[in-house]
Amino acid sequence: MTTGWALDLGTTNTGVACWDDVQGKPRLIELPAVCRKVDAKDPLEAPRLVPSAVHFLEDLGALDRLGSWPPLARRFFIGRRALIGRPALERNEGVAHPSFVPTFKPGLSGEALRPLARVGRESLTARDAAHAFLRELLREIKRETGERVRDLVVTAPVSAFESYRAEVQAGLQKLGVRRVRFLDEPVAAALGYGISLAHPRTILVVDIGGGTLHVVLLRLSPQGAVSGQAEVLAKRGRLLGGNAVDGWVLADLCRQMGHDLSTDGDELTRLWRRLMLAEACRVKEAVFFEEEAAFLLTEVSPRGAPRPAGGVATLSRARLEEILHEQGFFRSLAAALEEVLEQGGVTADDIEDVLLVGGSTLLPGVFSWFEERFERRRVRAWQPFEAVAYGAACFAGDRMDALDFIAHDYAFVTHDPKSGEAQHTIIVPRGTRFPTSPELWKRQLVPTCALGEPETLFKLLICEVSRADGGGERRFIWDASGDVHKVGGTSGEAQVVVPLNAASPTLGYLDPPHAPRDRRPRLEIAFGVSDERWLIATVRDLLTQRDLLREEPVVRLV
Repeated sequence: MTTGWALDLGTTNTGVACWDDVQGKPRLIELPAVCRKVDAKDPLEAPRLVPSAVHFLEDLGALDRLGSWPPLARRFFIGRRALIGRPALERNEGVAHPSFVPTFKPGLSGEALRPLARVGRESLTARDAAHAFLRELLREIKRETGERVRDLVVTAPVSAFESYRAEVQAGLQKLGVRRVRFLDEPVAAALGYGISLAHPRTILVVDIGGGTLHVVLLRLSPQGAVSGQAEVLAKRGRLLGGNAVDGWVLADLCRQMGHDLSTDGDELTRLWRRLMLAEACRVKEAVFFEEEAAFLLTEVSPRGAPRPAGGVATLSRARLEEILHEQGFFRSLAAALEEVLEQGGVTADDIEDVLLVGGSTLLPGVFSWFEERFERRRVRAWQPFEAVAYGAACFAGDRMDALDFIAHDYAFVTHDPKSGEAQHTIIVPRGTRFPTSPELWKRQLVPTCALGEPETLFKLLICEVSRADGGGERRFIWDASGDVHKVGGTSGEAQVVVPLNAASPTLGYLDPPHAPRDRRPRLEIAFGVSDERWLIATVRDLLTQRDLLREEPVVRLV
C-alpha cells in the first residue's frame, strides 16, 4: 500500500516515488512504457527514471482534443497529445523534429512562455511542454498502479523562483492533483540518504548533472524539515556537467583518430555530431566501471542514415580522469567549494555531511576528491539518481521518523583458524536504528595465534560491506582505491568489501600471551552504535577478567 506520492522533476531525468507501507521504505515507481530501457547500453542501470523529454504529436484526433478540455482533464485521461520519456527520445534519435523538446525545466524556471517547439504553425512553450509531460506521466502512473494521484510532493531547487513553483502547481492542479506541496531538493536529498534531522546540521549538497554543477551549503533543522525548507547559507553554480564532459571526450577521441571535429556545417554534420556525442557519453559511462571501452566512429549517409566509418578508438578510465584535470573540471569544483565555504563563513570541518547527487558525481576522481577533503564517513554518494525522490517520498508519507539508520553493513574481520583466510562477520546490519545497546553484537573468540606463536595482541579490523539486497536495487560503492562499483541490479556485483581502519586498527594487548594450543575462548567482544554513529567496542579478557576496552570508539559509520 502506498501512502504518499512524490515527484523529482529533473532537467534530464524524472523520478516518481512513493512510500511503501509493506516494505517500510520508499521506492521508485517503474513505468515501463516511458522509463529508460534496461539493456547493456545503460551501464548506470537507472531503469526507473523517465527522461524529461517531450515530443508533441502532429495529427491529433477528436479524442485527443477532447481530453484537453479542462473539466475533463481534471477527472479523466482521454486521448494523448505527446510522447514523453524514452519514446520521445527514440522518435528523435536520427533527426530532431521541430516538435521535440529535449528538456523544459530550465525554460519553466525562467521564461515559461518562451517557444521551445513547433507543430505546424503553432508554437509550443515551456509551459506547454511541462503540462504535456506531467499529463502523460500521471496517465502512466494511473495505468501502471491503478491509482490517480491527488496528493503530490514535488521537489524544487533552492534557487527556484516562486514563478517556477507556481507554474508546476498550476499545471498539476489542472490535471486533477488537489494538493501540491513543495520540498527543497537538498532537504529531500538529506532525507533520502537517511540523515537524522533531530538536531540542526550543516550539510553540503553537490549536484553535478548533465548541464550544471551546483554546490549548496545548508543549515537543516527539525522545524525546517517539517516545513520542507532549509536555510541556505551559500550557493554557487557553474555551467559544467556531463554534457560538457561528453564534448571533451569526443574531441579527444577524434584527435586520436585524426578526424576533423567541425562545429559548423549542414544538417548532416550536425546530425553526425549528435550521434557522436551520444557515443562519447556511452563510452564515458562505461569506463565508470571498466578499465577501458571502445569508441566506434560513425558516418552519416546523404540520406541521414548512420553507418560505421571504420574508425575505432579507446577511452580508458585513467585517460578520462586526465581529461577532467586538463579541462579544469576539478579546478572549477574547488573554486565553487571555496566560494561557498567563504560565503557561508564555515570551514570544511564544520560540515557534518556531504551529499552527492546527479549522475556526473560518478565521474572518476570525484568521490576521491571529496573523500580526501571530508573523510569517507561524511560523504554519502551511493544513490545519486534516487536520493532526492526517496527523500520526497519519506516526506510525502510522513515517515521522517524512519531515519536514524545505518546505511551499510559493517563487518568485523576474523581469520579461519585452519586456512588463515579472512572472514567478514556482520556486526551492524544495514538498516540498524541507532543508538543501540553497547552489546548489539557479542561473541567469545579464540585469538588467532598466527604462525603457531603465542598471541600478544588483538586487532579490531572493521570493513564496510555492500551487498545486493535481493530486491533488484542497484547501489554505487567506492572501494579503497576510489573506483566505483555497482552492487545489485541486473549486472552489479554481489558484494564489495572496503576496509575502514586497516592502516590504524584498534589494538589491545594480552598479558599473559595466549598459547597456540589453548583453544578456549580468551576474548569476549561486544559492539554497539552510539548516538553519533560511532561503532563502540567493549573487549573483556576472560582469563584475567579485565576490561581491555570499554565502549571505545573504533570507526564512524554511515
